[in-house]
Amino acid sequence: METHNFEKPTLFQALIPILVLVGLLAMNVIFYGDMATAGANQIALILSAAAAVLVGFWLKVPFRFMLEGILKSINSSMGAILILLMIGALAGTWLISGVVPAMIYYGLQILNPTIFLLASCIVCCIVSLATGSSWSTVATVGIALLGIGKALGIHEGLVAGAVISGAYFGDKISPMSDTTNLAPAMAGTDLFTHIRYMMYTTVPSITITMIIFLGIGLFSSQSGSVEDTEALSAAIKSKFNINPWLFIVPAVVIWMIIKKVSAISALLVGSLLGGVFAVIFQPQIITELAGGVGSFVKQSYMTVVNAMAGEVGVTTENEIANGLLKARGMAGMLNTIWLILAAMCFGGVMESVGLLKRITEPLVKKSKSVGSLVATTAGSCLFVNVTASDQYLAIVVPGRMFAQTYRDRGLAPENLSRTLEDSGTVTSVLVPWNTCGATQRGVLGVETLTYLPYCFFNIISPFMTVFFAYAGIKIRKLAKKDVGVVN
Repeated sequence: METHNFEKPTLFQALIPILVLVGLLAMNVIFYGDMATAGANQIALILSAAAAVLVGFWLKVPFRFMLEGILKSINSSMGAILILLMIGALAGTWLISGVVPAMIYYGLQILNPTIFLLASCIVCCIVSLATGSSWSTVATVGIALLGIGKALGIHEGLVAGAVISGAYFGDKISPMSDTTNLAPAMAGTDLFTHIRYMMYTTVPSITITMIIFLGIGLFSSQSGSVEDTEALSAAIKSKFNINPWLFIVPAVVIWMIIKKVSAISALLVGSLLGGVFAVIFQPQIITELAGGVGSFVKQSYMTVVNAMAGEVGVTTENEIANGLLKARGMAGMLNTIWLILAAMCFGGVMESVGLLKRITEPLVKKSKSVGSLVATTAGSCLFVNVTASDQYLAIVVPGRMFAQTYRDRGLAPENLSRTLEDSGTVTSVLVPWNTCGATQRGVLGVETLTYLPYCFFNIISPFMTVFFAYAGIKIRKLAKKDVGVVN
């Protein structure tokens, strides 16, 4: 969106909405604590967006133009919102069908606390690499792994960190990932050159991550006992008809995503299949949740619809099982959707008025060396993730800003695309009000700040790309004839 017809903001003007946001978020942490995401942060984002609008008026930017920016920003998040709703529905039907209970049951038979975190990270790496989607990975195997980890007595933040680390590894290098295609497009290189060049920083980052998770498993004691896990397994087995046929449902979803069917369609099919399998394999659960009222057809329809729409839980004699055998349906995702919409309002105004660009421009001018330029790019990606609240903007905005600078300095565009992925894609999930952070919090039910310290891959990646730049490792230069030329 062009802003050159309006007054250019000063740095002070550009920082006003940021200062308002930081101040309000700080107050929310002090006054609301863990409940800040239940409404206080949404209000903070809306009020900060209002502050940005006032700055826009100060710069004589028409409100119509700012409103268009908001609507464009919200429109870009609609896919994420629909996916969130489908994930809520899927979680509900996968619970009553026995899919998630079966994953937990079999997982308890195979995994032990020592290797659990490492195994969880590896499993999510494989699934996300095959599907190209961190969100689908977390929403399917991630939820099951979280349940298994809790049963083994492992801290939920650690389990979520292992799941997210693995999910974002595959998302980052899979050719089917949207961000993996977006980053080279913004930088001006091709997809497979981008992936090959990104492997230099990604492989060391995930290797260090796996070593850390293995070390935690080897040297920490878990509170879960053999008796606890056996009791949990028995409780699940007594309530559900557990059998390998249930894995057809997640297999179909993963196959559809591998075949490049849209995530929304795949998750919808997975939700409906979960409902069908609930009727076939878990009629006793259907009857119990329906209260035994009416015909089985009525019970089946209402139970499946209720599981997709709202909160559902299966009660056993085991308290640990009762805590795991719950799902919130679509309704449980509405608070997260509210947060995303509020964040998109703020990001839309900041982008349309040109405030984001104004804040980052001085940084570009001061970046003289290759290392400082890459560090500035990484910092800009993180800054946009925090302020614009969207990982796509965290790739697009710095990508547009730095593409010509990299070429003018004789750096191949894959240096930029790698930095965009290493910093923009993976750090989005660490920001509570970012679409990614809000989504994973809603899907896993674990607060962003709880899992953040354990997302080792996401934390290491931007530091790794900056280290490579300062050390001069795998920094490809352009041929002289290509310097300053944008593809």
